[in-house]
Amino acid sequence: MVSLLVIATFVLSPPWTVLGKTRLVGYAICHQIPERSFHIHGQQLPLCARCTGIYMGALTGFTLMWLMGRKRAASLPPVPITLVFVGFIVTLGIDGINSYLTFFPGMPHLYEPQNWLRLTTGTLEGLALSAFVFPVLNYSLWRDANQSAPSVRNFKELALMVAAGGVIILLILLELPLLLYPLAVLSTLGVLVMLGSINTMIVVALSRREGTALTWRQAVLPVSAGLAIAFLLIGGMDTVRAVITRAFELPF
Repeated sequence: MVSLLVIATFVLSPPWTVLGKTRLVGYAICHQIPERSFHIHGQQLPLCARCTGIYMGALTGFTLMWLMGRKRAASLPPVPITLVFVGFIVTLGIDGINSYLTFFPGMPHLYEPQNWLRLTTGTLEGLALSAFVFPVLNYSLWRDANQSAPSVRNFKELALMVAAGGVIILLILLELPLLLYPLAVLSTLGVLVMLGSINTMIVVALSRREGTALTWRQAVLPVSAGLAIAFLLIGGMDTVRAVITRAFELPF
């Protein structure tokens, strides 16, 4: 009930618009610099280009693994697949550092950053994160978690995930007006899925109830608690950022 109250408080509190809610979530975890974000129909997306890619990629990965029958898969991908995912993460790190260096005039950097590149490297990292978080969540939550089933079995499934990520990238780059609300909501949902998953694992570990749930009804308590903590973290980070921004008169 406490968890549901926390979640309901966020839903029923201002801002009252859908885009306002999504931007509130984005404000907690993303710089939201206009020049580094995509705009659709004159409206800035709630997350910057890189964060949009990360959380849309993570949501895409979670969805595909679910559809591929990995509902209780609790093993990491095989080593070759894992190395590819690690490469995705390293690629984002390189692009992120290069992009960060451009904040400082005269600082040497490898190439001129582009939003499409931020989006692409972010999406690839999001896919990688989903492949690592998903099985660990299953292992923590389910009594019948399948420890012999990897989240991503082979390169065919990896190619499917990358192709789906490519479709997401294309849809965002098109900046079609009718996609404003779907992309804003789905990217925000990706944030909640990732934060909620990590917090659920923490709740299960602290309560010493690892691997006890057999049905979703039994999993409601830790999952709702994890999601509620995610909303509390978002509210706390929003508040801290607003206070620091006003105190130091920061531009964003």
